[in-house]
Amino acid sequence: MGLFGFVKDFFEYRAFMRQVEFEPGLLTALLGQSKATREMALQVPSISGGIDLIAGVIAGTPIKLYTEEDGETREVADDPRIRLLNDETGDALNANDFWRAMVRDYYLGKGAYAYINRRGNEILSIHYVEDKYISINHSADPIFKDFDILVGGRSYKPYEFFRVLRNTADGAEGVPITEESSELIETAWQSLVFEHKLVSRGGNKRGFLKAPHRMDEAYAKELKEGFNRLYTSGESTIVLQNGIEFVEASNTSVEMQLNENKRTNAEEFSKIFHISPSAVGGRADKNDISALARLAAIPLMVAIQCSLNRDLLLENEKGRYYWAFDTKELLKGDIRDRYEAYKTALDANFMGIDEVRFAEDMKPLGLNWIKLGLDDVLYDPQTKQIYTPNTGMTGGLNEPSEGDIIEISQTAEARANPYHDPANGRFTSKGGGGRGGKSLGAKRSEKYARSKPRNRKGKQINPKRYARLCGTLNTRYPGLKAGEKRMIRDSNYTYEVTADGFGGMSIDRYEKNK
Repeated sequence: MGLFGFVKDFFEYRAFMRQVEFEPGLLTALLGQSKATREMALQVPSISGGIDLIAGVIAGTPIKLYTEEDGETREVADDPRIRLLNDETGDALNANDFWRAMVRDYYLGKGAYAYINRRGNEILSIHYVEDKYISINHSADPIFKDFDILVGGRSYKPYEFFRVLRNTADGAEGVPITEESSELIETAWQSLVFEHKLVSRGGNKRGFLKAPHRMDEAYAKELKEGFNRLYTSGESTIVLQNGIEFVEASNTSVEMQLNENKRTNAEEFSKIFHISPSAVGGRADKNDISALARLAAIPLMVAIQCSLNRDLLLENEKGRYYWAFDTKELLKGDIRDRYEAYKTALDANFMGIDEVRFAEDMKPLGLNWIKLGLDDVLYDPQTKQIYTPNTGMTGGLNEPSEGDIIEISQTAEARANPYHDPANGRFTSKGGGGRGGKSLGAKRSEKYARSKPRNRKGKQINPKRYARLCGTLNTRYPGLKAGEKRMIRDSNYTYEVTADGFGGMSIDRYEKNK
């Protein structure tokens, strides 16, 4: 053998030893230790029922592809990968069988594995592979982890397989419940075996024979054969001679409380799957179903989504596209709870009527209105228009409507009363009015001080907005004196105002917020 052949054999031997080192089933067989197996676990009804329940939820929940661009999320409905995951995998298994098999391997095997059949960047089909055919060839570096997947003696790279692993530490294989809860599974299985033996013996007790003196070999052999027939063939009578007594050697099933032990074991298994024993037994109420979705199904869905985003997206799609289960149907609850939640959403204005109808698979009515308060004010987010049905008025939020903000002319001709003197604020009659040529306003000014006019100069706004701006001004700048200028703003405009010293102000100018 040359040097090249020696080196090749050496590295093949090391690769084989690494594979043997990480095969717990093979290591257990070599050491001769007994442990819980997949077959033993599936014999326990609490385990097989719990796995089947979670698998049914996963298989029955559709998977969708979404894209996120410019802060908006949009569903992608025409991608061929969606059909592979929800209907036909391109393999002998349909999507329902595919996900049920993957969930079983996730809990009971080293992980759930599926080969991705690609042609360039196109995924043609997805093929489930039983975990017993999977072997892992690990690299020696514990930091930069790498491995090859061996199937039937052929080596594959990790990106060629879709993997969902339970409690994995290396990304190559997971830890099944038959290893984490081996004692519990084996105890439950042994209880079933013991109960089976009791039934097969027809309830006959085990024990030993007590004789006053030594028996000859012929009679001892006859007794053994008689007891074998008693326990195996169902023979109900056996004759004991010469004072021989039967002494019971074990407790009965009632004394061992087998039923209580089975119920206790079922509760322990429900903790593994995070579901209630009543849900496993088919007696679940709405609270159990809700807990099944939140605590058991959705965490597994999140693990599957992460694997799908890693293995079934192209590199240029990652970050823009993502896979997600449509859990809307799973979390709907009963009709009363749903409708109460919809009412809250409508009252809080974060859902519209057509969005609620879409969630309930109803035809939309084309109602885009959102209630803004007073029970009668409606807002259209598309046109940004406000409509008040009881008054028939329509207006906008961003742009001022006619009469909302107006310019007031300072000339006497523009005023409602042409006999108003803008210099002193008095009203006079056409001919000077009143006795002694004094107007009525002038006469009254001799006894009473005239109030300082408010909101009369500059730009005028509607009374409600003016009152709101006055409140803002006095909150921010309390105790302003007449003539002091300040800048305030609302959601749409910035105003330069002059205080009048009485809590009011005049608006000198305004500009739209940028």
